[in-house]
Amino acid sequence: MKKTLYILLLVCVGVVLGSLLAHFTASVPALSWLSFGLKFGLTSPLVLDLSFLVLTFGLTIDLNVAVVICLCLSLFIGLKAAHIK
Repeated sequence: MKKTLYILLLVCVGVVLGSLLAHFTASVPALSWLSFGLKFGLTSPLVLDLSFLVLTFGLTIDLNVAVVICLCLSLFIGLKAAHIK
């Protein structure tokens, strides 16, 4: 259980750091390639109206080069530091 939570934390840290890196380097000409990526998912949310309950479903994944790099680095460094195999 601890190992799963630790890996989930590493994934979240990698995704957040990668998103920040892509956002801040998008306007720098030499580093703009880090923000190159794909955005896919439900562009408009799916709404289920049951008159007493309204459920809205939506999922969009924004994947770019910086996120992939930071995710891999986060997992590699985190797992090496914790000696988890």
